[in-house]
Amino acid sequence: MRRNFAAPGSGSDHIDTLAPAVELSAVGLQYDDGPDVLNGIDLTLRPGSFHFLTGPSGAGKTSLLSLLYLAQRPTRGSVTLFGTNTTSAPRAALPGIRRQVGVVFQDFRLLQHLSAFDNVALPLRVAGTAEAEIKNNVRELLSWVGLADDMDALPPVLSGGQQQRVAIARAVVNRPRLILADEPTGNVDDAIAERLMQLFMELNKLGASVIIATHNQLLVDRFGFPRLSLSDGQLNETQPGGGATADV
Repeated sequence: MRRNFAAPGSGSDHIDTLAPAVELSAVGLQYDDGPDVLNGIDLTLRPGSFHFLTGPSGAGKTSLLSLLYLAQRPTRGSVTLFGTNTTSAPRAALPGIRRQVGVVFQDFRLLQHLSAFDNVALPLRVAGTAEAEIKNNVRELLSWVGLADDMDALPPVLSGGQQQRVAIARAVVNRPRLILADEPTGNVDDAIAERLMQLFMELNKLGASVIIATHNQLLVDRFGFPRLSLSDGQLNETQPGGGATADV
């Protein structure tokens, strides 16, 4: 893929490019009166880091990601992205921060009345990007994920794997500083999974921090990035080769 996208997070938003991409301090999350889903999590991720997020079903992986893309606030503690404490920041400051985060959802969340091309182009149009630039970037990215012949197709006629690739292209087309992917290779074959991982790694090399939540141990072993493991509300980091720390 040609490296012709703008630098991660380029634009008018005031973002500290030297600050950690993610800082969690004593974060806890509880739904209503239920037990803690997350408990006392401390985490600092530098810009340009790449991690897998693992753990059994129900461990809280999706909940942790939702805190990072600001879909909800923690019950306790603070979430800081790119140097801004989002827990205490005024709501007016949050949209600019959210624009720096690209999210790949498990359920795709594509707009059913828009073509694959227009779904991917949407974040760029919202940002006011020129149509000529949109055309070039979207076509290139859809070709990269193997959808060069399906750009005009609506989501209902695409397979689950094809919709997944559209969702990934939409999440990364505006070159966010932080990419969060929830099981991004769960609906594709091994060849496409390899291609998608190459895309995530390419964007990582260009400066984006990446967190991929997955149950696929073969994927984790194949690529060997550090692993964040959730269990019983606690988060631990395992380095490639098996070295672990008690808490991150």
